[in-house]
Amino acid sequence: MFFNKNKEEELKEQPLGYWERDSYMLVVPENPTQELLNTVSERIAKIENVKIIEKSNLTENEPGRIKLSYEDEEYEIGYYPSDFKMPEMYITHKYYFTENELEKLRNAQTALAIYMKFNKNPKKCYHLQLKIALEVVPDLIGIMDESAEKMIPESWVKMAATSKVLPGSDDLFIVQAVSEEKGEVWLHTHGLCRCGIPELEILQSDKENYDNHCNLITTFAGYLIDKSEENVESAYIGFLSDKQPIVVTCVPWTRGIKEYKNLVLGNIKDRQDGHNSKTNIIFLYKSEEDEKQNKYTKVSSFDELWGDNPVFFISDKETKRMKDLATERFEVVKQEAKNEENKIIIKIGLPVDNEENYEHIWFELINFEGEKFKAKLLQEPYNVQNIHEGDERWFTIKDVTDWIIYTKNFTVTPGNIYLLTK
Repeated sequence: MFFNKNKEEELKEQPLGYWERDSYMLVVPENPTQELLNTVSERIAKIENVKIIEKSNLTENEPGRIKLSYEDEEYEIGYYPSDFKMPEMYITHKYYFTENELEKLRNAQTALAIYMKFNKNPKKCYHLQLKIALEVVPDLIGIMDESAEKMIPESWVKMAATSKVLPGSDDLFIVQAVSEEKGEVWLHTHGLCRCGIPELEILQSDKENYDNHCNLITTFAGYLIDKSEENVESAYIGFLSDKQPIVVTCVPWTRGIKEYKNLVLGNIKDRQDGHNSKTNIIFLYKSEEDEKQNKYTKVSSFDELWGDNPVFFISDKETKRMKDLATERFEVVKQEAKNEENKIIIKIGLPVDNEENYEHIWFELINFEGEKFKAKLLQEPYNVQNIHEGDERWFTIKDVTDWIIYTKNFTVTPGNIYLLTK
């Protein structure tokens, strides 16, 4: 047990589970065969830039293991056949499944487990694991990402694995929201531990504010993944409606939980069988002086300051990744612009006055002319003086950093163009 019944409880962080130490995926084939198990290493060797260094074959008692090099770095993976039963709770709002896809997954009984240890570049590791899954099981009908407790549809896997751009930080984890009748919400992540980062939590959220709190967790998690640092004392990741800086810190759950009284969710009883290893509770600093004194405050204390438009920062690394992805898939915008029922908005990087930085701001697409497109500015810039809301300008693909297509059925972004195949 990790606590006792004394008045002053001694809380102890528990060891990581296997799905937290390594990244575990169950790849579900439409037609499982023995040949699939016999040709794993041969299929992996076909992946571009992959070279097999060592391998030990699958046996009745031991998983198969492969040591490989990929783009000048070494990785070790393991694999074995596994029983499969899809947990319904792993179907999240992040991915769309057709009823036919869900029926296939519910009827599936076997899968190929593929696991690997992530290094200091979790996005690249995750990308490689997806490539391996798709190459080894080309008729896959979905993947159960056990480490992140989510199901991924086949169409998203193919889209991400074949892209030259790495997945985003938020593809590597999920934020789960557990609620109770009176409105308390417990937010916590799954999938960060495999990245060498503690899972993150916000306690005593509520149904009115949990969306903002979820954005807070997602932004901070992305910051940590891009920094590739386990111990970050604090981070300035945005500001609230009154320009109050959002300065985040996090505390191991064994200490942070003691700041909360009368917890309904996320209490010690809820941690008997999970959420008791490397997981940190998020707090905020109210001022620079509080930060110097390490005087942190519960996230819920800031709820009246969120307003309608809190601003969260995106790292330069993630901004470049998003731009690369938007550029790689910009042909989709050109194609969907032919449908007059669609509304398309495009994010453009505008040079900031007297600085070398850019302000990334949304425009509505008007029309294309060859390689150029005309678009109308949808909001007033913060730091660009020579353009205003409603102004129209001509741009090229070089100016694009992101885009959204609103169809009658879906909202399509560079990260989910697979929806257009549904």
